[in-house]
Amino acid sequence: MSRNPVTPSPAAERPTEAVASARRPGVLVAALLLLGVSALPALAIRPDPANPPFQGLDDQWLAWMGGPHDGLYWIPAAVLNWFGGPLGVVVPLALLFFLLLRRRWTSAGFLLGVYFAGNLLVVQGLKRLVDRPRPANPLVRVDHGSFPSGHVAGAALLVVLVGVLLVPAARRRAWWLGGTVFTLAMMWSRTWLHAHWLTDTAAGAAAGAGAGLLAWWLCAPALARESDRGGRESDRGGRGAAAPVTPEAAPAIP
Repeated sequence: MSRNPVTPSPAAERPTEAVASARRPGVLVAALLLLGVSALPALAIRPDPANPPFQGLDDQWLAWMGGPHDGLYWIPAAVLNWFGGPLGVVVPLALLFFLLLRRRWTSAGFLLGVYFAGNLLVVQGLKRLVDRPRPANPLVRVDHGSFPSGHVAGAALLVVLVGVLLVPAARRRAWWLGGTVFTLAMMWSRTWLHAHWLTDTAAGAAAGAGAGLLAWWLCAPALARESDRGGRESDRGGRGAAAPVTPEAAPAIP
């Protein structure tokens, strides 16, 4: 009896693209450089938090921002301030709920671990290490510690998390570009509102993006295995039940 050859599933044949892209040396180098950009200024600020070596640059930038403010620019600044506050928690929670609904347990654990490690350990750790005074008369409610900016760090970290967990690899370049614009807008809003110095926002962006990229590099194999399992299950579901064997397709019996 002749038998039709079994064609392997394309999902099972193709190499894991997620591991290949995340485990590139450039991703690790970028993550470490960004974390260094956030940590080295903290060491320079710590001896004299009120007057670090680059305070002149921060003063000049704050003077360019002007103030007090009102008018058209107040709307995007207020929206970004709100996004970094209450909505900054709602968005990750919604993403977590989506991942749990899709039974992507590894991705959900990755989201929780990286979000809390990035915000609590990296950002809050640097804040308590430095405890830099904020600019005088901020236009929004703020907490202690100006360095680094938690709003900007959260925005950059969220860009990386969404890009890694939801955006297909073929579309990530456009996502990174849009995420960079969003992070820069958050940096502008924090200085325009006199809530942070310019170097606070730069360090926040570096801390958030660096923490996210380092976690992606470390966890890429586990995320890829989950993605491969999902692809195989989708492939089996798409084939459905076996089609009935018609006389024309029936194997010849000698």
